Amino acid sequence: MKEKYSISNIVLKAAAVIGVVGMFTTPVTATEPCGDFGECKAIIEINSTDGDVGFHFLMDGDDLNSAGIRDPDGRKVFEDQAKGPLREQKLTETFAESAEPLCWLDPEADAEDLEDVVTLEYFLERWPAGTYSFTGSGDGGEKSEGQTELTYKLPAAPTNLVFNDMTGIISWMPGNDLGNCASNAELADLVNNLVLPIHPEFVMIAAWEVVFEPDVADGDPTGNLKFTVRVPPLQTSVTVPADYLLSLPANTPAKIEVGAITADDNATFTEEDGICINGVSC
Repeated sequence: MKEKYSISNIVLKAAAVIGVVGMFTTPVTATEPCGDFGECKAIIEINSTDGDVGFHFLMDGDDLNSAGIRDPDGRKVFEDQAKGPLREQKLTETFAESAEPLCWLDPEADAEDLEDVVTLEYFLERWPAGTYSFTGSGDGGEKSEGQTELTYKLPAAPTNLVFNDMTGIISWMPGNDLGNCASNAELADLVNNLVLPIHPEFVMIAAWEVVFEPDVADGDPTGNLKFTVRVPPLQTSVTVPADYLLSLPANTPAKIEVGAITADDNATFTEEDGICINGVSC
């Protein structure tokens, strides 16, 4: 049975965890190419607004019948097997995201959701930093192998997200913590300092990822009309093209996301919703 953690557990266990986490400070290695793979990645993504955290991975190989991943302890964490027509056509790029459970005790969450809380501390115990090994096999037993590094360098969540509907400019500021994944004011610095080898405020950002998207119900085709861009770390504003905004239906609800992205593609996103496009009543 999965061990559950409460906020109070963080204080009790953080000191013990730092002895383990502190060992994982290996610099990130290149993921392109990745041994026999064109690319491979293992990353951590945090949504600081919703307060959730997930493990994502990508591998890009040639003509594979099967693919798998092992963590630094040699444990198999993923396996994929092509069958039938897919085996005839072969696998190439495989991308997947884990479920993204809450990482904090949201007082407004349903009791069932709180039962599944996975604090940042426990998440990092589940996904050890270090070398993740990617493997694949082809028709003649040809083997593909590659490795990438998962790090605990998690960037601070962007803050002060603003969309100016007169100019179409999205602006933001660098943050200093992980938002709701370290949301308790008395514990935020303790969690960030003891659970992570580098405090998020001091993790170097390689780029900002900016997303503007309609905030509509699932299945609404308008939801596919997204504007996404990555910009350099010194840039803290982006102009959404006027032609794109005018193409959206009248009274389209929308939201913005800004993600702090590290060189190894770990990411911490912040969201802002309640935006109304081409109208005043969304």
